[in-house]
Amino acid sequence: MKTYFLFLTLSATLFCFSQEYSISGTVLDTNGQPIEFANVFLVSEDAETVIKGISTDDKGFFMLKNLPKNTYILKASFIGFDGHQETIVLTEDLKLEPIMLQESSENLDQVSITVKKPSLIREADRLIFNVQNTALVEGSMLDVLKNTPGVLVVDDAITIKSATPTIYINDKQVYLSSADLNQLLDGSSANSVTSVEVITNPSARYDAASGVVLNIKMSKNLIAGYRGSLSANYTQGVFPRYDFGSNNFFKNKKISFNINYNYSKDKINRDGDDTVNYLDDTNSLDQSWRSRTNRNTKSETHSLNANFDYFIDDTHTLSFSANTFYLPYFRYSIDNNTIITDENANFLSRFTADNLSRDDKYNLGFDLNFNRRLSKGQLLFNAHFTTYNYERNQGVLSNFYDGNNTFDNASAFNTNANQDTEIFTSKLDYNVPLNDKSSFETGVKYASTRTVSDLTQFDVNLNTGAESLNTLNSDVFDYDERIYAAYANYSLNTDKWSISTGLRVEQTNIEGVSAATSIENIQDYLEWFPNASVQYNLTDNYNVYTNYKRSISRPGYADLNPFRFFLNENYVVSGNPNLVPTFIDHVVVGAGLLNMFTVEAYYKNLDGAISEIPRQDNNTNIIEYINVNFDKTIEFGFDFATYFNVTDRWYLYAVTSFFNLEEETDFGNGVVNQNQWSNLSILQNSISFLEDNSLSATLSLTYYGNHLEAFQTVDERLFSELSVVKSVLDKKGVVSLSVGDIFNAQDIRTRVRYQNQFSFGKSDIDNRYIKVGFRYKFGNTRLETNERSIDLEELKRLDK
Repeated sequence: MKTYFLFLTLSATLFCFSQEYSISGTVLDTNGQPIEFANVFLVSEDAETVIKGISTDDKGFFMLKNLPKNTYILKASFIGFDGHQETIVLTEDLKLEPIMLQESSENLDQVSITVKKPSLIREADRLIFNVQNTALVEGSMLDVLKNTPGVLVVDDAITIKSATPTIYINDKQVYLSSADLNQLLDGSSANSVTSVEVITNPSARYDAASGVVLNIKMSKNLIAGYRGSLSANYTQGVFPRYDFGSNNFFKNKKISFNINYNYSKDKINRDGDDTVNYLDDTNSLDQSWRSRTNRNTKSETHSLNANFDYFIDDTHTLSFSANTFYLPYFRYSIDNNTIITDENANFLSRFTADNLSRDDKYNLGFDLNFNRRLSKGQLLFNAHFTTYNYERNQGVLSNFYDGNNTFDNASAFNTNANQDTEIFTSKLDYNVPLNDKSSFETGVKYASTRTVSDLTQFDVNLNTGAESLNTLNSDVFDYDERIYAAYANYSLNTDKWSISTGLRVEQTNIEGVSAATSIENIQDYLEWFPNASVQYNLTDNYNVYTNYKRSISRPGYADLNPFRFFLNENYVVSGNPNLVPTFIDHVVVGAGLLNMFTVEAYYKNLDGAISEIPRQDNNTNIIEYINVNFDKTIEFGFDFATYFNVTDRWYLYAVTSFFNLEEETDFGNGVVNQNQWSNLSILQNSISFLEDNSLSATLSLTYYGNHLEAFQTVDERLFSELSVVKSVLDKKGVVSLSVGDIFNAQDIRTRVRYQNQFSFGKSDIDNRYIKVGFRYKFGNTRLETNERSIDLEELKRLDK
């Protein structure tokens, strides 16, 4: 309450000091439809000096503030329309009649997009990566993220250094596991993506669990009409895979909607070569188990993204959106051969384990939004619902061979796993401009997650085929999580200062119950999450900034689930009902130079970091993968980045980061402490060719040096991708070619060596590929953005 009173007092003070006047209004087309991003300028009476300018919002609304009494000329313009001009005599706050722009038939055919290089905008709390009309949008959404500065996609994990970001699409959170999210993004076309926001210091408006946010911005029609596209891609990796999709956009006076659909059919290969050295009581080598594994995944996926806006009137908008993912077919096979040798590398025995799983899952997420524009500020209401269903049927057959490599015996078991999850959230946000330099926002949120999962294992009699229930490895888990949140945030932007500070409070109630073991996990806690971002502009070319944020990472319901899921008799994945949340403090200090360079230093403390680690039991010869809380995790480092145009056709982005990660915990045999320095470097080039810029290419290289990851040392890797795009058919068609893992240097090599843990392995991932694609645009194709055919330098100025 004290914080809220402080904000109200500050708001009142700022209002009292506002002594000047404002001009507001809306810009519409001849059908009365709002025009977003129209340019509105106020110039002096002699038309020689620009006083102030602004762009209209999605309602066509604009407001020019802090204006003294005077006579002005107001100009409004938008591509494809004749400009508007009128004289204004300002003596008080003025609300204009709607400005109607006439469509210009002469200019309409001249609208085209020539920018083919991505652009980068660096702000104190985020990085905005604009990719519209570049080679990157001819791939998948996952391809765009792979090329987004600072983002690293390793296997099924999307990370920003060691942090796992929260994914948003058009400012709406996507509730998916990392594997499902990877499949959704890889199966979704990127040709509707306009930009990616890497928000490294999210404001208090975001959930406390959003330590880092990736917000994928999708395009929408800016003026009336219909446009669409059809696309298809063929990818040759170890096996062929393909996808096709359709994007459709429509807008008129009252409604605007877009529907994006994609279907993909994949077969992915992965080979593994892992060795576990089991030790005796003196930590000397007893037995060495080397497993060579081939994994094949066949899948068919359908993904659909849809957004519908209904403009009730000038001040009210109702919106509905959906992000859906359906996996009707998923076949996962594992063929494993493990050879066991003694300390002198003499053959002792071996076994094979064949694992065949079939999955069926869907994830359907829906959002309902209501936006009311007030005389000052706006009120936004959002309700979200996700329903998720997952079923897996697994069969495992193991054959064992003795020291003479003669068949000895066999065993088999089957498992059925099911999970039903429902997520409901509702939130109310209110934001208001205090003046033309500052604003205040506040809101409340309620979130509920309910999941019921069960695992049933049956042992199989290979002689009769009869199944018997294994009660020790069968269970039902009921999980209920409720979060109540409220926040307040204040922002100030002047020529010299950019400040954002906020506070979020969240009450969390969790109850998890295991039916078979009667294990209960009850958590009830109230936590405060402050954040602040301050930037000071020394000159137009130099600035310094600092950020601080406290966030939380709660254990997932799958991690708290006490199930033990056997991949075979010797490899098991276990839940941990004793997990507690991780609290993260993150501090950044940086400087921007010449709008081309940034230098940052950061420090991150993770109290109780949750990581999945492999733990070998030297008595039972079982490897268990389990999530645990670490006692201490600290990361700090230094980042150096540059981004500029080498020529008017060549854009370059480069960054190198040197950082140290320290991990410490006690596994019951004494404290383990490890730390290591590492380097992450990125070089990205984007070049346009030919006189009309119809040919463009993007080359991305990412080097990730040896680094520490959950007490595993991960060897250095080089990620590489080349994308080439050519416009054809009078720029209505696009042909694309991309090549991944050019240098065959993306395979994963890991090493574990501490106390009585000793293992290493290599994964040969199916990430070397050649992809060819074609996209054809139809409908009102020349009106898909609000940018004219202007040179890149002018675009850079507009972007800032």
